[in-house]
Amino acid sequence: MTDPRRRVPRTDTLLTDPRLAEAERTLGRTLVKSVIADAQQRARAGEIAPEHVADHAVAALPSAAVSLRPVINATGVVVHTNLGRAPLSRTAVDAVVTASGATDVEFDLATGRRARRGRGTLAALARAVPTAGGVHVVNNNAAALLLAAMTLAPGREIIVSRGELIEIGDGFRIPELLESTGARIREVGTTNRTHLRDYTDAIGRETGFILKVHPSNYYVSGFTSAVAVTDLAGLGVPLVVDIGSGLLTPHPVLPDEPDATTALRHGADLVTASGDKLLGGPQAGLLFGSAELIERLRRHPAARALRVDKLTLAALEATLVGPPTPVHLALTADVAALRVRAERLAAQLPGALVVDCVAAVGGGGAPDVGLPSAGISLPEPLAAALRAGTPPVVGRVEAGRCVLDLRTVAPDEDGRLLEAVAACM
Repeated sequence: MTDPRRRVPRTDTLLTDPRLAEAERTLGRTLVKSVIADAQQRARAGEIAPEHVADHAVAALPSAAVSLRPVINATGVVVHTNLGRAPLSRTAVDAVVTASGATDVEFDLATGRRARRGRGTLAALARAVPTAGGVHVVNNNAAALLLAAMTLAPGREIIVSRGELIEIGDGFRIPELLESTGARIREVGTTNRTHLRDYTDAIGRETGFILKVHPSNYYVSGFTSAVAVTDLAGLGVPLVVDIGSGLLTPHPVLPDEPDATTALRHGADLVTASGDKLLGGPQAGLLFGSAELIERLRRHPAARALRVDKLTLAALEATLVGPPTPVHLALTADVAALRVRAERLAAQLPGALVVDCVAAVGGGGAPDVGLPSAGISLPEPLAAALRAGTPPVVGRVEAGRCVLDLRTVAPDEDGRLLEAVAACM
């Protein structure tokens, strides 16, 4: 009797299957062979019949040659760091596709000579914050602070309040980041209270700059005191303000969140921000300041190592000049409209309940701001099943129920969300 394992088709034979041959063309030979190998192993283990290996391999093929999977964010966290922060607008996605081939990113088509890299993006950024004399873009906000320290305080002191010595994601700490450049941190004030005299007493010949950091992912309440940007400006040393979450102008939903335009008007010499948070664009570090200071930063040798690629430049420009971003739409969504959507979905899902809930800004922005929202509530065990589905749906568990918050689900995703939940139920 023939051993069934010997009947498992060979890889080269399977690759002649038209479906797998097409997948090899679009996904690549390495990925397709890996999927085939898994199906062959299952056949040898007796889990599937040898004649069905090709069918199982085809069914297991990913939709794209990337391990990342698109998910539906139903957490209610608008800028969810673990889900990639700001989702790009359709306009920004199209811009990335446009920039994916050969482009004039650093070339002047009129003269045939080299041109300023990303000049269209920089012009759009300058228009968005006209109070800035100059603008620059690096690969994230930490890189923006790094470049500022390397340019303004090599071997010198950076004065910062003890209440602003922030730890960011994955255990990285801003003081350690800055000290890695050779600068020294001069702590002033206390955890809860820092006064103007604390800064003025610390200023000396070794001062590189004063750093004002917005504690965007936490807040201290009670007996507290902090010094405003207007009071720190004009002390005779550069003032760098890290606003963090990336608002370029004041936002009506977030009146207490600092923005680049206001910080510059209040006297900041340099403002740093993230591009993939409240701005709603790609990961990037944004720098705004005087033309002379920005030019110093741009010409620092490390600026080359910190520069962004053409895809980021394209997505950022499209974010700045295009229609409202998904982040903006989520922040300004009408609660009544969210409830109508929730009722429509719940009516089609047995056992689903419509609930009022509270969403969050996320991404290190406005930690004390709750956004009234609405969603559907499902039995808690569905949370894991939804994450394992296609597409994966990520909600949150509250009071023993799985809550899907619609503030972070775009209206055009309702159909896919309904299908995903129905499949799990």
